[in-house]
Amino acid sequence: MDEAITTLRDEALVALDACGDIDGLEAFRIKYLGRNGAVSGLMRSLPGLAPEARPAFGRDANKLKQEIEAAFTARRENLAVNAAADRGGVDITIPGRCLPGGHSHPVSQVSLEICDTFAAMGFDIAEGPDVETDFYNFEALNIPSHHPARDMHDTFYVSDSTLLRTHTSPMQIRAMEARRPPLRMIAPGKVYRCDSDVTHTPMFHQVEGFLVDEDVSFADLKGVLSLFIARVFSVDTAIRFRPSYFPFTEPSAEVDIACVICGGKGCRVCKHTGWIEILGAGMIDPEVFRSVGYDPEEVSGFAFGIGAERIAMLKYGIDDIRLFYENDHRFLSQF
Repeated sequence: MDEAITTLRDEALVALDACGDIDGLEAFRIKYLGRNGAVSGLMRSLPGLAPEARPAFGRDANKLKQEIEAAFTARRENLAVNAAADRGGVDITIPGRCLPGGHSHPVSQVSLEICDTFAAMGFDIAEGPDVETDFYNFEALNIPSHHPARDMHDTFYVSDSTLLRTHTSPMQIRAMEARRPPLRMIAPGKVYRCDSDVTHTPMFHQVEGFLVDEDVSFADLKGVLSLFIARVFSVDTAIRFRPSYFPFTEPSAEVDIACVICGGKGCRVCKHTGWIEILGAGMIDPEVFRSVGYDPEEVSGFAFGIGAERIAMLKYGIDDIRLFYENDHRFLSQF
């Protein structure tokens, strides 16, 4: 029987050395170490031996099994290392890492909610270029080169006639040039201004909206915006329309809601007034209609601009807009 053990050992080690891949190793394991393998068959012959020979044979057979298992494990590890080297150091036998699932940025979530809200009211969605011409960003919107309102925008200029858009309002002009009334459209996108504090960033997201048709009134504008605020916040949200000035609308208004950070008591976000402005709006100026070939005697319309970050701050109770862009996972994971 000692000869049978020695013969099996030599045969198994030669066969193991000949295994060149994982499939060959698996076949070896089944043939020699499996439930019906050669080593198990050797152990099953134990009852047929003389009683005095069984202890020594059992000990030698167990030793053989341990020796073959150790050689098998070493060969498997060696093949894995060689395979990883062939793949540039990547070991595909190592379990994969479980990475956390991603999700939309809170500003993206709010931008989508704004778009969905207006889409439900029948507004089309359009996007325009981030790099605009002076004509579309200013001239056609009733802001000529000498106009003092240009100082309101703190513009990033690329050249004398090219700039990073300061608002998404140029889409009003582009849309009206391409189509005739009636028009009902929103234009979401990034805008750029030289400004940075707790409520402003050099790059932020705006949703421009406008509606052009016959007999459009300021009452229509108030109805659309009141419905928007009720859907994004709640029907109990306090709203006020405050007279303001924009070169491309007349009359113009800024729309405020009660500050949700302090509950209207006054804080640094609302500058201790209890109100916070969320958008600007107004009736489209006749000069804007003339710049695109519309007759202001035949059509009228309104326009508004919404800051997505401002809406997100109010919805989520955030008192510093810069938190959106610090890429702190602890902050972003809350949304």
